[in-house]
Amino acid sequence: MAARFQGQHILVTGAGTGIGRAIALRLAAEGATLSLLARDAARLDATVADAVRAGAHPGHFSRSCDVRDRAAVDAAAAAAVARHGPLYAAVANAGVGGPNAAGPGDRFEELVATNLTGTYNVFRAAERHLAPRPEAGSGAGSSAGSGAVFGARHLVAIASILARIGVAGYSGYCASKAGITGLVRALAMELAPAEVQVNAICPGWVDTAMAREGVAGFAAALGVPYEDAYRRAMQDVPLGRMSAPEDIAGVVAWLLSPDARGVTGQALDVNGGAFML
Repeated sequence: MAARFQGQHILVTGAGTGIGRAIALRLAAEGATLSLLARDAARLDATVADAVRAGAHPGHFSRSCDVRDRAAVDAAAAAAVARHGPLYAAVANAGVGGPNAAGPGDRFEELVATNLTGTYNVFRAAERHLAPRPEAGSGAGSSAGSGAVFGARHLVAIASILARIGVAGYSGYCASKAGITGLVRALAMELAPAEVQVNAICPGWVDTAMAREGVAGFAAALGVPYEDAYRRAMQDVPLGRMSAPEDIAGVVAWLLSPDARGVTGQALDVNGGAFML
């Protein structure tokens, strides 16, 4: 795979599992120097080991961090930059899913604090540590930690198809993911003069533990086997299948590449056709 991101320092949150892990491995394979954050240190260590095998960089940075804690995110970003130099991009992927219901045990605050406020915390921390704006006509390519990058800098958030549609019992998740798309549009306007591109991806069903838990809950509610619930869920997906985490990673890589130099303030739908504008 071409080393499109050779010498570019990229921060990825929620990198221990699922989509975040796939993003980390894809960027590592394309030469990126990574700083990876997640709450589960053991899973994060496994991702780092796989990222080293996927690419040529022997010393990716990692730290256990809860994105709800702004001070912790700020400290992690500062430590990452002290290790590897200014950031070319940040991918805010960390999030939690599941339903919530009014009354005792309502998880609304947890969902919004992790998915929306956590994304904001990551973006603001990354913004303070972005590499200097490149000079016009400066060419392409740089060494890690030099502080010079060529082309735009990037902030990318992982939202959800539930930013587009409502699902009963998922008010917290829907609101938090829809909030991400509003945040992206506002920051795209705010940061455009500095040539920072800000975008979101809205995945539909993706074959991760979170999605499998969702299908299992659907199966339990219907009183049917998991396989039947899966088939029913895929009836609403024209392509008839879940995406793979690597599919989302590929879209992230495209957004960070020069091929997407005109794309900002967008929420890109990757859902097998389940939602079409």
